[in-house]
Amino acid sequence: MARYEFKLPDIGEGIAEAEIVAWHVKVGDTIAEDQQIADLMTDKATVEMESPVAGKVLELAGEVGDQVPIGSVLAVIETEGVDRAAEPVEDSIEERPLADGAVQATPEQAEELPVTKVEEPQPTPVRAERRAEPEVEARQAQTSEERPSTSLRTNEGGHKALASPAVRARARDLGIDLAQVKTASDRIRHSDLDAYLLYNGGTVPSRPAGATRKDETVKVVGLRRKIAENMAEANRRIQHFTLVEEYDVTALEETRAMMNQDRGANTKLTLLPFLITALTRGLAEWPMLNATFDDEAMVITRHGSVQMGVATQTPNGLMVATIRDAQSRSVWELASEIVRLSDAARSGKATREELSGATFTISSLGPMGGITSTPVVNPPQVAIVAVNKIEDKLVPVDGDIEIRKRMNLSLSCDHRVVDGWDAASFMQTLKTYIENPLRLLSA
Repeated sequence: MARYEFKLPDIGEGIAEAEIVAWHVKVGDTIAEDQQIADLMTDKATVEMESPVAGKVLELAGEVGDQVPIGSVLAVIETEGVDRAAEPVEDSIEERPLADGAVQATPEQAEELPVTKVEEPQPTPVRAERRAEPEVEARQAQTSEERPSTSLRTNEGGHKALASPAVRARARDLGIDLAQVKTASDRIRHSDLDAYLLYNGGTVPSRPAGATRKDETVKVVGLRRKIAENMAEANRRIQHFTLVEEYDVTALEETRAMMNQDRGANTKLTLLPFLITALTRGLAEWPMLNATFDDEAMVITRHGSVQMGVATQTPNGLMVATIRDAQSRSVWELASEIVRLSDAARSGKATREELSGATFTISSLGPMGGITSTPVVNPPQVAIVAVNKIEDKLVPVDGDIEIRKRMNLSLSCDHRVVDGWDAASFMQTLKTYIENPLRLLSA
């Protein structure tokens, strides 16, 4: 027997440390080579750590939410083979360096181990699959015996399928082995469990309406903690003001429907590509809103191109993906890029470059967008616009009353950089494009 110290490898991109967002093993577990042992977050991407060796887990470096420096020991594993070149070491288990907050093996777990040290074998490359931060509730309560049937499973295409803690917990309660559940997507959902039960002659248990739930405590880690920190910092440093303007989108909606009827192989158009096109036109005329502000150096940079941030809701929180050079793209190209980036963000495959570098942000909740909103500026940007829902309203038109499609846009700005006059002028410029689709598409 020998001890193998698995150190957190250099993840690249200048990362000095990573946050533990989930453990998939615990001290005392027997693991296989390449088995996933932990998820660590860097910025807004999560990296899956897999063990390069098989053996028994002796020590783990910290708890969920702890920061682990690159190069520090993430886990200590007891392996079967003994390196003939290994020499006795003088330091004891208690003296071995681990990251702060390390969880070590108990004396009973370690009493039979020889105090020997082996040279580290060349680890297999760590699979750094970027994905949105996983839900971590209930993972710590899982035993190693439970996890093989309630973690990652393959879908019909042979790829790994995720299952949320809620789905895993329900599967355990129903006695379902997730390895037997088929799914066409990359995530096993409650509907897949229902289909499995019905297919095998069972019934889907109903839940009484208004049933009470037990209180639960959720530790704020990973992406949710990043969001909380960013929002607190934005509100602390930025002096926000919000301006709301109503737009008539009747003609724009008619144009969109007409274009979709003859779209061929193009991505179906939503309202968002048209609004982004209008924003890029307006920002060209009012460049003080397409800017970033370094408030420590007191320097404002007005950008010549529009790197449009698109706020995307994922199962784990809000992420902002960036459409590069949005001013140079057609509505069809914008529609395709929106779908690509949104899918990448939701599946956790978006790269760091795709999640950074925006100079202006648009946020839309579609039909759930409410009447108005007060979006929060994402520093170092100085402005953000939120899209609210479309409503049919009775409005006067040339002395008559007509039913028109109306929609509010909410613009929030950093008042240290953007004056109210500039913001109002920008919103009126948007009106000339949004309410005149021919001008919008021919500009």
